[in-house]
Amino acid sequence: MADADLDAVIRQLAKQQNKAILSAAKKRRDRFNGMAVKAKDKDAKERFKMLAREAVEQANAAARRLLISADNVADSYARAMRQAAAAELPKAPEKKAEKKDEAAPAKAAKKPVKKAATKAGAKSKKAG
Repeated sequence: MADADLDAVIRQLAKQQNKAILSAAKKRRDRFNGMAVKAKDKDAKERFKMLAREAVEQANAAARRLLISADNVADSYARAMRQAAAAELPKAPEKKAEKKDEAAPAKAAKKPVKKAATKAGAKSKKAG
């Protein structure tokens, strides 16, 4: 799993959690339906059947939100990694250019020193 991309891992975990949510919802639905069968009056049967439908509906909504969130996170991660990889590639040639730029100021720093020495010599000749 060390070689796996994190976005694929995120999606895989979300699918596992989605299955767990739906499985729990089915168990709860079956429990409420069982209670509806055992209920003695009509109102209680209707209430338990309604609870069973609501449990499944709420679980489906939660599972859908979970998958959407996981997809968004995985897409965001993948996009960030692509951008980071793209940003890393141009930096290598820029380092070579920076080395050239560093060498140029060193030469430029030497030139003013020579000019300053020349001006100082010219001033001493004028003064003399």
